[in-house]
Amino acid sequence: MTATVHPAPPQTSPHRFLPAGWPLTALYALFPLWWLMGISHFVFLVFAVPMAAELVRRRPLRVPHGFGFWLMFLVWVTAGVAVLWADAPGAVPGGSLGRLVPFTYRGLWLIAITVVCLYVMNLSEKELPTLRVIRLVAGMFVITLVGGTAGLLLPGVSFPSLVEMVHGFGNSGFVYSLVHPTLSEASEFLGYVQPRPVAPFAYANAWGNNLAMFLPFFCVAWLGKDAGWRRKAAPFVLALAFVPVAYSLNRGLWGGLFVAAVFVVVKLTTMGRMWAVGLFATAVVVGGSAFVATPLYDTVMLRIETPHSDDRRGTVAETVISSTSQGSPVLGFGSNRKVQGNFASIAGGGTPDCQQCAAPPMGTQGFLWRLIFTTGFVGTALYLGFMFTQLRRHLRSEDPIAIAGCVSIVMSLVFFFVYDSLESPLYTLLLGIGLMNRRLVDEPAEDTS
Repeated sequence: MTATVHPAPPQTSPHRFLPAGWPLTALYALFPLWWLMGISHFVFLVFAVPMAAELVRRRPLRVPHGFGFWLMFLVWVTAGVAVLWADAPGAVPGGSLGRLVPFTYRGLWLIAITVVCLYVMNLSEKELPTLRVIRLVAGMFVITLVGGTAGLLLPGVSFPSLVEMVHGFGNSGFVYSLVHPTLSEASEFLGYVQPRPVAPFAYANAWGNNLAMFLPFFCVAWLGKDAGWRRKAAPFVLALAFVPVAYSLNRGLWGGLFVAAVFVVVKLTTMGRMWAVGLFATAVVVGGSAFVATPLYDTVMLRIETPHSDDRRGTVAETVISSTSQGSPVLGFGSNRKVQGNFASIAGGGTPDCQQCAAPPMGTQGFLWRLIFTTGFVGTALYLGFMFTQLRRHLRSEDPIAIAGCVSIVMSLVFFFVYDSLESPLYTLLLGIGLMNRRLVDEPAEDTS
């Protein structure tokens, strides 16, 4: 299932009042402003509108290799509306029209993610230089790092956003967490209160997921040949990132970064750059020695020894696979479902004094489980088919953008087991896929390595 990629000449509009690529610039360069306003979670959807309008004016559209998998996946997601009110084994039966709200919300995100992929692929190098795009994404790495560091230095700091001032949202709930700027969130599962970095996102896991997805593009933009002053600053920025990454307590983040590092070393070695092995070994020895000598070591070791959510995550995964297999293996159930009782008893559940007594909804605790439960095994296979097509097509490329894109895909596959990656992390992933497919068919651009 392979889509043909057609080279397209640059297209410009005689009535253009803003420079090409302005939605991406406005999205990323002004992200701290959107966060302060309380709309940072929604601007991805807003700026997809002018991107889509630009795509409508372009013919023919170039699409990534294997795009048929992605289109079929979107069709499968849409077909999920037919099973929104089907009872899932082990879930609370029945349901209201309210299920259309999260279903539509997730559909809008998938549309925006598709649009940004096609947008960066169909604008020419002259209209939207690759270097500009990766520097914008690299800027998001720096913004996320600054936000995470601030969360450790100023734990517990939060303030009302402009949206909250205009319209109150109470002091709890899903929408509140998205519009209320917070620097960190407190966790107590280590036996004491530990602030975990959050800003400029809503949750600690989202902070870690996004930071990791921005990292490959930061490395290309700040360590490449055209990096200028950034090349000297990059090692210090990366060293600083080690602190909030450690204190994030995100084992998924740690695992994803380790897999990414091994992948890059192996890739550079296959390219004949044997210095990568020595550099990696030196970094492990020197960085490891420094790490053991700091309080970070005790925190990380305690986190590893405190599984916390492992049992819950494992049980959610088993329940999702079992319920989908029995109830709707082809289409899934279209949306998440509340579990009957808790995992210990059908009569159990959450209480005001014990919110953790409630089982997590089916289709949470990891994007892979969401895929299986909401789109069935067929939808999951279509999604993974698209991702593996990208890896197969670009894995041997020595282009820095292709390497960054492959690293993002590999990390995302690790994160899919533990993070709900649908929103901004998946947006970054598809943006990278669009870039490396454009580079594949365009005339060779100046090397950024």
